[in-house]
Amino acid sequence: MRKRVVITGMGAITPLGHSVDETYENQVAGQSGVDFIKHFDASTFPTKFAAEVKGFDLAKYVKTPERWQDSGINSRFAAAAAQQALGDADLLDNAHLDRTRCGVYLGSGEGIQDFHNLVYLIGQNYKDATRDVEAATFVSGALARFHKGREYEQELHTTPAHLADYFGLEGPNYNCLTACAASSQALGEAAELIREGDADIMLSGGAHSMIHPFGVTGFNLLTALSTNNANPKKASRPFDLGRDGFVLGEGAGMLVLEDLEHAKRRGATIYAELTGYGTTADAFRMTDSHPEGRGAIACMQGALDDARLKAEQIGYINAHGTSTHVNDLVETIAIKKVFGDHALKTPVSSSKSMLGHLIAAAGAVDLITCIKAIHKGWLPPTINYETKDPECDLDYIPNQAREKRVDHVMSNSFGFGGQNISLVVSRFIA
Repeated sequence: MRKRVVITGMGAITPLGHSVDETYENQVAGQSGVDFIKHFDASTFPTKFAAEVKGFDLAKYVKTPERWQDSGINSRFAAAAAQQALGDADLLDNAHLDRTRCGVYLGSGEGIQDFHNLVYLIGQNYKDATRDVEAATFVSGALARFHKGREYEQELHTTPAHLADYFGLEGPNYNCLTACAASSQALGEAAELIREGDADIMLSGGAHSMIHPFGVTGFNLLTALSTNNANPKKASRPFDLGRDGFVLGEGAGMLVLEDLEHAKRRGATIYAELTGYGTTADAFRMTDSHPEGRGAIACMQGALDDARLKAEQIGYINAHGTSTHVNDLVETIAIKKVFGDHALKTPVSSSKSMLGHLIAAAGAVDLITCIKAIHKGWLPPTINYETKDPECDLDYIPNQAREKRVDHVMSNSFGFGGQNISLVVSRFIA
């Protein structure tokens, strides 16, 4: 018999708050975290706004913030969220833990992008269009301007390594970056490690920020971002007929996953049980979902099968819901295929309408929202929903939160490159 996996701690740093409760309460209130970009001068970009984390100070969360001074913002977000989650689970100074069986599995994005120094060095060496950059001159300048520690922070494995070192988690240590599905995949794979008996506790989730010149430029070139600069707070409008792209967000979400019997032995508070995990690939195109939703369909069905649930038992779906034309349409098609007649009766909403798209961190924060919905009995809305799209005809909880008891919730994460993850969390029953 496989082991049961429960959630015993949570932490979050998001555009809507610096804690789990603040983030969830602002979602239920229908607040938007979107505003004009302040991280850099975006005045010449097609998209000039994003959902940034505001007023963040790592010193409020960790005892030695100077240890993180050369780390990327993703690692600093992760450290704060992990401190919250591990503290919530009463694991920070627990001398009785076998720390070789406590691991880290993140879906964390790239760290520092040294944009300004790179552009400066290219500018110094590239004097006119007929001359290549002189490698020797570039290297000598790079040695003088680049910081060795910050260069290392660009590596994707750095954030989970930081967390393992700082919190003394000596068990399995992994990171995956499957785009928008990353932290959901990390949670699913972390749960599998516990199910198979390879770990007792896993700190899992994600952290990411792409609100920098490279990130905004890339998504603008893909025509994936909204360009509603006249009204940024209205820009993220999942499933609405007038949607024109997603809004970049940033932040971190961390959860403590634990073997049920281990949690019971130490008297841990249990928030929910992770009962289902589905994972598929579209195998179709790097930047588009399969138009018939085949990967999403198989993924959601796989999560239901893994949870041993029928579609009609799912009380709420937290959609991937990016606010792009293709994603929202394909996700709607997939939900209708999997849920059949029950699709029109199942409330669906998109946290990205308020949080923006946290990319690698999105799935973990969405799952936290699902767990809070189980506990609090309020389903967050899809804000900015004004004009119905005839092709998107589900119950998207428009604009106002809804009170409803739910026992089983599905969270969808569908990433660029066709990676699909669905997770199911359930009210814990001993």
